[in-house]
Amino acid sequence: MNLSQSSPYMLTCAQMAAADQRTIAKGLPGFDLMHEAGAAIARQALALLSSEANKILILCGPGNNGGDGLVAARLLQDEGLQVMVAALNPDKPWTGDAALARQFWNGPIVPLTQQALTRVDLIIDGLFGAGLTRALDASTQALVHSINDFVEQTGIKLLAIDLPSGVNGDNGAVMGAAIAADVTVTFFCHKPGHLLLPGRDLCGQIQVEQIGIDQSVLSEIGIDHFANEPALWAAAFPQPSRIGHKYHRGHVLVLSGGMISTGAARLAARGALRCGAGLVTLASPSEALAVNAAHLSAIMLRACDGPQDLQNLLQDMRKNALIIGPGLGTGHNTRALIQAAFHDQHATRALILDADALTSFAGQAEDLAALIKAYHGPVVLTPHEGEFARLFNEAKGSRLERARQSAKTSGALIVLKGPDTIVAHPDGRVSIAANAPPSLATAGAGDVLCGLIAALLAQAMPAFEAVSAAVWLHGQCASAFGPGLIAEDLPEILPRILRDLADLK
Repeated sequence: MNLSQSSPYMLTCAQMAAADQRTIAKGLPGFDLMHEAGAAIARQALALLSSEANKILILCGPGNNGGDGLVAARLLQDEGLQVMVAALNPDKPWTGDAALARQFWNGPIVPLTQQALTRVDLIIDGLFGAGLTRALDASTQALVHSINDFVEQTGIKLLAIDLPSGVNGDNGAVMGAAIAADVTVTFFCHKPGHLLLPGRDLCGQIQVEQIGIDQSVLSEIGIDHFANEPALWAAAFPQPSRIGHKYHRGHVLVLSGGMISTGAARLAARGALRCGAGLVTLASPSEALAVNAAHLSAIMLRACDGPQDLQNLLQDMRKNALIIGPGLGTGHNTRALIQAAFHDQHATRALILDADALTSFAGQAEDLAALIKAYHGPVVLTPHEGEFARLFNEAKGSRLERARQSAKTSGALIVLKGPDTIVAHPDGRVSIAANAPPSLATAGAGDVLCGLIAALLAQAMPAFEAVSAAVWLHGQCASAFGPGLIAEDLPEILPRILRDLADLK
């Protein structure tokens, strides 16, 4: 398996604009940035063309995205290729650096209509970049659909500049209609829209190119969006010590449901053990002890028949991570167990609330937030979209916006699960994972994720990094296993992923 240490930094559209402006203020002309961007586009275009292909259609919008396209047009023309430029409003005056790019291009610009979609070998989309904030008008939407149909019918490649036109750079949403690209070349850093769906699927392969913006601007801007890659958290990932012992690696406690609802907790416990926790204990109602004992060896068992039993178990402070929810059932009894877990407000153990624990507070997010904010340890909530909607029914906006809002208001780290799982910290940091395959949507997979999160928190990994790492490991396990995945497979393939991660470090 090939792992990379690519940059984890992401910029919102506003932050990218600020990076451009800071770079220009330090003395690098804006047209130099545009020229470097156009050169990167030209290089990628040449890489996409076969040896006998030589016809390129470049679609240019009115802003800097179109300016990048005009620079690429001139450079590709200089390489001897036949280049045609089409614009939405070719007679409208170009402004700013795009006006300089218009002077740089010495060929004609034709109106972008369906008639412009003639036989070519490559289309470059420079209509709208990451800064698009409103839906395309009806005529432009119709044109986008025509472009997509043309590409599909002819089988030619489409290269997008920065983001496929019509994709929102901050949340990946489609603004009425959007170009479907084979390759997207963006600049300096990823934007959230590159990783969030549906934008991610419309980008195709994403290439990040450096165009002269110095990395120092990242600290000046204050980055709080990250691609969930090993570069984000690998330095903090726990490694066993030669002089350590099992208690140095933490003790995870998992609450189990009754006799016919034990499987989810066992999946979480197995995930925690495989992910490095030194000890794992499964606490179940007395009626379920025999069922769990029949399935477990290295995982310890304790009886827990109610809140008082849980408080007794938690008197052992070496139990430093607790999972509540998988298979536990909903309602008063689960709420009472959660309240017991929060009872010692001076405790610093990590609490991971999932599934039935979240549903038990449906529509009562304020009550849960009050418990969390009075508590001193990290708290992680791991809802899928349905659980999130039931718990945080007043949250509005995109998935990213809702995750950040709920983390801030609840005081917990939020893991909004899905094909583009988002980890949101109450301090505003977010990470977005893009490595989860469709096969991960299988019963019990979320329970295993809880175990991975608990294990890393039990090993004293910082909370944002620990939760992000667990999400990435979860997706990587599913990708490595391939078709036919079931939840039980995830812990068993984890050692392979951990070996690769150790080699990367």
